[in-house]
Amino acid sequence: MKIALAHFRVGETDGVSLEIEKWKQVLKQMGHEVLLLAGSEGQVRAHVIAELHYKHPMNEKFVYNAYDKMIDYDSEKEFVDDVVAFADIMEQKIVDFIASESIDLLITHNLLSLGWSLPAGIAFAKALKSTGIPCMALHHNFYWQRDRYLNPTCPTVTEWLETLFPPDLPNVTHVVTNRLYQDELMQHRKLSSAIIPNAFDFNAKVWGKDDCNASLRRDIGVTEDDIIILQATRVTERKTIELGIDTVAELQVQLETLKHRNATLYNGKTLSDRNRLVYILAGMPESSYEYTEKLRIKADNLGIDIRFINPLIDQSRSYFNGQKRYSLWDAYVIADFVTFPSVIEGWGNQLLEAVFAQKPLLIYEYPVYEKDIKKFGFDIVSLGNTHQIKANGLASVNSKNVKAAATKMAQLLTDEDAYTQMVQHNFKIGKMNLSYEALHLLLEPLIEEVKR
Repeated sequence: MKIALAHFRVGETDGVSLEIEKWKQVLKQMGHEVLLLAGSEGQVRAHVIAELHYKHPMNEKFVYNAYDKMIDYDSEKEFVDDVVAFADIMEQKIVDFIASESIDLLITHNLLSLGWSLPAGIAFAKALKSTGIPCMALHHNFYWQRDRYLNPTCPTVTEWLETLFPPDLPNVTHVVTNRLYQDELMQHRKLSSAIIPNAFDFNAKVWGKDDCNASLRRDIGVTEDDIIILQATRVTERKTIELGIDTVAELQVQLETLKHRNATLYNGKTLSDRNRLVYILAGMPESSYEYTEKLRIKADNLGIDIRFINPLIDQSRSYFNGQKRYSLWDAYVIADFVTFPSVIEGWGNQLLEAVFAQKPLLIYEYPVYEKDIKKFGFDIVSLGNTHQIKANGLASVNSKNVKAAATKMAQLLTDEDAYTQMVQHNFKIGKMNLSYEALHLLLEPLIEEVKR
């Protein structure tokens, strides 16, 4: 079959882009021809529809007027007409792409669930109706899970959300990443769905230090002796990176105590004043300016050396304006520990990445982890499953949980056997349950059903 994977963007380091690349590889291994359709192509080749761009100025205008305040239009009709006209342009380009490339199956990622682009939802739904092409609509998130989309500025936006995100069409097979979302989709839209969790290529070459990433520590201003804690997710509010800062701050206290006891790190180095603790944030910055500043201020107040290194990180290694760009995987290579404190996730790419990279992992036990992932038996450092939002808008967990988590992190960082046992245990579980082979087995019957 000739299959097109569609999203707002591809070839970048956000979770959906990374998951699309995995699906592309597995579908190709299954013998299918795979094309990408997106608003931007990043570091891969794709058919680009400019109107689909994640940050298209017109879409950002529509988003503000639909969900925040109607300021650019004198009436609901004027707004609706503008959105529909923009969607019509996109629809024609989608239809032309399907016809010109003789696409047999369209697989959309979040385009028909999130509500970020109303024109995209309208355009793809209309294109699916007019062409009748089979479609697998993968929903990583739903609009009703985001506060931003819950109070539309006019009734038509509510109607669009409730009928198009996702649409109930005979040629659309709905796919979600977890059981919670499966239940939500049935509850909100009375639509059944298949479950396909995130996966990873556990047969790939293990990431290691090489001539390229040997300079990454130098380029971000840290030494070989520094202890690196990595946050690999996008920098955005729902990743609640502040929980990671709280824990790293407590870890710093724990390590200072261990320095006086001449402890030895898991890598054989003696723990001393040469070993600074550095918290690096490698993901794309997609938060509000206010949130990023809150993180900077919080880290500064707690004495944490925090580095936003995304300008040096891309989906794959490259050079840009003479500056070396590293892959996200290179950031894992130099890390000693990984934090993943998100309170809400559709699944959790970074969890699998840390497992493959054989790095120990700090997590907040978000709902999908508890319901779909915990059963596999990963050995992790936990912040628990209960949090509060403080007056400043930042999340917090019980201080006892933070201290206990930091204590366990310190123990692992100073115990080679425990460190090695944990990461090898997790790798074995990941390879057994969440590999490309597992994804192949889930996709094969679904595609056969779609073909019929």
